[in-house]
Amino acid sequence: MMDRVREMIRRRRTARQLNRWKHVASSAEDLDLATLKNVRIQARQLRRQVDAVTHIADGRLALPRIGTNAIQKPPQSDWAHRPEIWRGPISPTGVAAVENRGRIGEFATLHHDCRISELTLRQVRNTREDDLAPFGLKMDVFKFDGSFLSLVLDLSGDAVKGLRRNHILRMDANIEVERPLEIFARLNVKHGPNVEQLVRELPQAKNSGVVEFDLEHSKINEKRLERLWIDLIFEGPEMNEIYLRDLTFSRRPRADF
Repeated sequence: MMDRVREMIRRRRTARQLNRWKHVASSAEDLDLATLKNVRIQARQLRRQVDAVTHIADGRLALPRIGTNAIQKPPQSDWAHRPEIWRGPISPTGVAAVENRGRIGEFATLHHDCRISELTLRQVRNTREDDLAPFGLKMDVFKFDGSFLSLVLDLSGDAVKGLRRNHILRMDANIEVERPLEIFARLNVKHGPNVEQLVRELPQAKNSGVVEFDLEHSKINEKRLERLWIDLIFEGPEMNEIYLRDLTFSRRPRADF
């Protein structure tokens, strides 16, 4: 009963406030400048709070829901991971004129050698019906005077635990580009003082799909594994919009014959 009473009171207060601002809007043309200045300050303060609530509500109510971590992974997988950028909101949500080694989120870094950066990164909300990741990452590249551009993703510590040479590590990518673009994925495995590197090219038709790294062809020392990270390397990215809708990783042991 008390909850219903409180809800009625809240609705009446909201209605009164809405009517007040309707009246202010209709009479704004006739207000003296001093009063209009004070009203403008109040309106801007109110708008900031309304925009903040609307932004949070849009994010929470849109699909896929924030916090979901559904990952399509092959049978027998013993580890799967979606990096934080695609899993939940980060702060700041975007960076303009990104410098070399500019970070976005806690586990992603952009590397380039441009003299003048005309690169922007921003996290965006995925809203398509077939999206599994709540968020995506958009990168706009305008003039590009550098020789390389790569997005480095540090994988979780669990990726190294139990990792063996009989594992196949898989990356599933859902990437949209404005213009055709070559994209390479380089797996880096630090073991002791050494770093093993394996490189695969994403399918050029859509720049989306699957790449797999078979660790049987590596020389990693299983007893000295320390870190695991991925470089996404973009060849000739000038004047392009790159939309990384989703990026997931999984691993599975190779079948014994």
